[in-house]
Amino acid sequence: MAQSNAFMDSLRNMWNIPELRRRLLFTLGLLAIYRLGGHVPTPGVDATALAQLMKSNSMLGLYDLFVGGSFSRATIFALGIMPYISASIILQVLGTVVPHLEKLQKEGEEGRRKITQYTRYGTVLISLIQSYAFSMFLESFKGASGVEVVSNPGMSFRLITMLTQTTGTIGIMWLGEQITERGIGNGISLIIMVGIIARLPNDLITTFTSLKNGTLNALVLIPALLFMFAVIASVVLMTQAQRKIPVQYAKRVVGRKTYGGQNTHIPLRVNTAGVIPIIFAQSLIILPVSIAAFFPKSDFLAGVAQELSHNSPIYVILYSLVIIFFTYFYTAVVLNPEDLAENIRKFGGFVPGIRPGKKTAEYIDYIMNRITLPGAVFLAAIAVVPDLLVDRMNLTFRFGGTSVLIVVGVALDTLQQIESHLLMRHYDGLVKKGKLRGRR
Repeated sequence: MAQSNAFMDSLRNMWNIPELRRRLLFTLGLLAIYRLGGHVPTPGVDATALAQLMKSNSMLGLYDLFVGGSFSRATIFALGIMPYISASIILQVLGTVVPHLEKLQKEGEEGRRKITQYTRYGTVLISLIQSYAFSMFLESFKGASGVEVVSNPGMSFRLITMLTQTTGTIGIMWLGEQITERGIGNGISLIIMVGIIARLPNDLITTFTSLKNGTLNALVLIPALLFMFAVIASVVLMTQAQRKIPVQYAKRVVGRKTYGGQNTHIPLRVNTAGVIPIIFAQSLIILPVSIAAFFPKSDFLAGVAQELSHNSPIYVILYSLVIIFFTYFYTAVVLNPEDLAENIRKFGGFVPGIRPGKKTAEYIDYIMNRITLPGAVFLAAIAVVPDLLVDRMNLTFRFGGTSVLIVVGVALDTLQQIESHLLMRHYDGLVKKGKLRGRR
């Protein structure tokens, strides 16, 4: 009871801070606009026939999960924020091989502004390509009842779809940037999270109806719920897990002031790459299936798509290996041991027992390789195992580890920002026992 009262006091404190209240209301308002836009249909599409098609295509349904069902309804937000994420990832990767982009990454605020501008241009280009492919995809399929998804196919429909979907993606990108700048939390991540949890009410209603009709056994549902809690707990644990490398700074006397002399640490996350490797792997695995959809008469592509069908043995093995590969790849992109070691040396720091410079870089690289392996294996397991068990139990709702990983990561990051606002104004945080990363 005492913990419940303390939590309610923290919630009241959130509304007592004018700036935090304004940011929360602004964030909720823009997220509501995003959800409303997810129900505005694209002109010329039979949404009922398309929804029937999506029920029989689990791979495309997986993409639909990230956009909150907008893909299956062919709304103006059908592409979601994925083109923006793809453009961001491409620029991050190019930043390691293109000298101009690498220079911009090191130029501070001005460089970040330029990279953001390039990301927007890339988002528009990717949206145009994907929206054209989406229009062709809609034209090539019929619903389960034989009704065509597009009643009047042709170039006019494709151009309208390209204009509608590209504009919708730009609108989502703007909403995300506004939330990040004037709201609370990371706007792009919150949009993805809202899209995922938007399906929760429908899943709950479906589950309750199945229990009532007897199509779902309660003896099956109880172990499934326990497994869900175990997955959520493991995701929280791995998201927060860190390997701390101790660093000492020598004392420096400048005038009458003494700088340095303290002991600190470098927190290396076990899951540095986050959910990015899973998004990379999904994009790569779904590519042959998407290509096969454009060439329905090709027996070879149809065979490849069949072998890569959802949860087939080849799909599970290949998907897991690709996730592990991209985990190491993306970790190497976002964390450069040489730069980290150089920054430590510049500020007069050193790792106890390790020589500054090259030896420190080698030591950090050694530690990163060791802690990345369990993180990569965990990502592969969390992306594959829950789906396999859901299919084995014949549940009426989908419970994917990928969606849990995104929701937990975004929720923790948002709570950390709210916690910072509360503590900065001398209020108690949301969590009294334990602590969120970032609280001192």
